[in-house]
Amino acid sequence: MENITVNIDILKLEGLKVTPQSSIPAFILLLLIYVFIMVSNVGLVVLTSMERSLHQPMYLLFCNMSINDVFGATVIIPRLLSDVFIPITDRYINYIDCVVQAFCAHVYAGTTHTVVILIGLSVRLSRCRWIVFNPFCDNASLFKLSCESVIINNIYGLTYTVILLSSSLGSVTLTYLRIAMVCLSSRNNVLNSRALQTCATHLSLYVIMFVSGAIIIFLHRFPDLSDYRKLASIMFHVVPPALNPIIYGLQIKIVRQKIFIMFSRNDNFKLI
Repeated sequence: MENITVNIDILKLEGLKVTPQSSIPAFILLLLIYVFIMVSNVGLVVLTSMERSLHQPMYLLFCNMSINDVFGATVIIPRLLSDVFIPITDRYINYIDCVVQAFCAHVYAGTTHTVVILIGLSVRLSRCRWIVFNPFCDNASLFKLSCESVIINNIYGLTYTVILLSSSLGSVTLTYLRIAMVCLSSRNNVLNSRALQTCATHLSLYVIMFVSGAIIIFLHRFPDLSDYRKLASIMFHVVPPALNPIIYGLQIKIVRQKIFIMFSRNDNFKLI
């Protein structure tokens, strides 16, 4: 039966696995996280665009990161929220919508010119299955719908992943070594303390993102460990977008000052 090609354009999406008793708490928690992601990241973008003093490369980089976080969270979380109260047996998604979601999820995680190849290799395959065993659609979920040989998908996907993660890990390692050398040669204890504080929080977030991203990709090849992969996939799209505004926004003195000034102005207007 698995060698029969299926042309049905409607897929069954597993979504977020929650019991009926925990569906309401899960919905509220996920909704609050999504609202926080949107408000904090959009707020940083608006603040950066309105304040000319923040029109500098470093703050524009934070602005770009916030836009990417909003995009990544919006690709995944609203669909999860809409499916929470729907029984797992009744959750469906159009194949085209699944492809678009997978493409957007990989755009968030990587670069566009290599994402296109990943998704293209999966879309070319015929389908003999119609159940997506994942909270949302991604590249591995797409090629798992086929009974054809996916060795090319695995080779390209794993090679791309190794190169991407290795280059990321290498650049971060070199950066931290450079920061450590500067701190060791500097006698300014205040600046060293600030640098170490910022680096420690950034490193914690980077480890969460790196480990969860690697787990998602590699555990797709081990069906017995699917629950750990699903948890990692949710963390990858929820934790970094929620923590980035706190780590990169509120810890920077000038950003804190601008936020405080904005709230002070609002309070003054209310008094008037």
